Amino acid sequence: MSHQIISRSPDLKRLRDEGYDIEVKSGYLFIKDVPYVDSDKKIARGTLVSKLTVAGDMAVPPDTHVAYFIGGSPCDANGSPLQKIINSSQKHKLDNVIEVDHTFSAKPMPDGKYKDNCDKVKKYIAMISGHAQAVDPNVTAATFPALPTTGEDKSFFNYIDSASSRAQIGAATSKLEIGGIAIVGVGGTGSYILDLVSKTPVSEIHIFDNDKFLNHNAFRTPGAPSIDELRRQPKKVFYLRDIYSRMHRHIISHDVYVDASNVDLLKPMKFVFICLDKGGIKKCIVEKLEEWGTPFIDVGMGLQLVDESLTGVLTVTASTIEQRKHIKDRISFSEDNEGNEYSQNIQIADLNALNAALAVVKWKKMCGFYKDLEKEFFCAYSVNGNTLVNEDKS
Repeated sequence: MSHQIISRSPDLKRLRDEGYDIEVKSGYLFIKDVPYVDSDKKIARGTLVSKLTVAGDMAVPPDTHVAYFIGGSPCDANGSPLQKIINSSQKHKLDNVIEVDHTFSAKPMPDGKYKDNCDKVKKYIAMISGHAQAVDPNVTAATFPALPTTGEDKSFFNYIDSASSRAQIGAATSKLEIGGIAIVGVGGTGSYILDLVSKTPVSEIHIFDNDKFLNHNAFRTPGAPSIDELRRQPKKVFYLRDIYSRMHRHIISHDVYVDASNVDLLKPMKFVFICLDKGGIKKCIVEKLEEWGTPFIDVGMGLQLVDESLTGVLTVTASTIEQRKHIKDRISFSEDNEGNEYSQNIQIADLNALNAALAVVKWKKMCGFYKDLEKEFFCAYSVNGNTLVNEDKS
């Protein structure tokens, strides 16, 4: 990904072509081997670091004039620190991952903005290395390093997750690297779970469903399919895989209904989302997941039409090896859906999305991404009362 974004970004490619040793990782641009004068008036080398703003697979002009430095305190030829650009010399971590030694602040005239990343990098290097060149005219940051033909990072995304780096939550995000997960049923709620989970660094996302993607699905699924796509009547898992594979590299589709004959497909999974309304199949899945010690979340939606308005409850039931006893009271394994408007395919996109969001938030809490003060294993949202109840606390 580092080589890809550099190759596709004209300003970064220009830096590389001019001989600068650059690398993109964790949403930051690193410029290595930058010469500077240390406090002993000797030439040393450090690394300039700049936050990278990305659109798709290309870098865009920086949105901040601030930069960082890894190394000793850059000085002038007399060994005095460059106070005009050094804002702070307190060692700290960016995004709780990248440790830097200094923070630089140098606003360009007249508007305080750099036109692109090349402009920012070269101006900072000039301010730092110009003093080194006064000591030795031959030193330069353009070292023309030998570049490997391979070496792409191991990201599970097709482009850099700059959202985590911008918010400096990389350490928290890394907790979601739990291995493969499964989403059993990618109808309304399941498809929204896929939408949210595809934006996390899980290694694989396995989706299970054997239904076709038809008109009614279009109105309770993320996105907006074209009429030509609907006419082709693709399987849900293939339609959704093709969309989310644009972002996540490992979306694996299984065009089957999970039942007793193939439930072992779930055995390698580190986590499972159950998004089904058929109790008999669900009972088989739950029993196997408990047998294997696999944590899971079951989502549920019960809607009724009352006086020409919909009312109902959304539920999220979590289960881990530490707590299973509540499952028999919280998950319905009945095949009888009489009176439940949901069984008649009355699903509402906003409720599907909310049900999915509640489930994914709980999963992220279980992974340690979010703080979990309640530690509930069951929550229910009442539509008409707009209330959220937490129960079965550990």
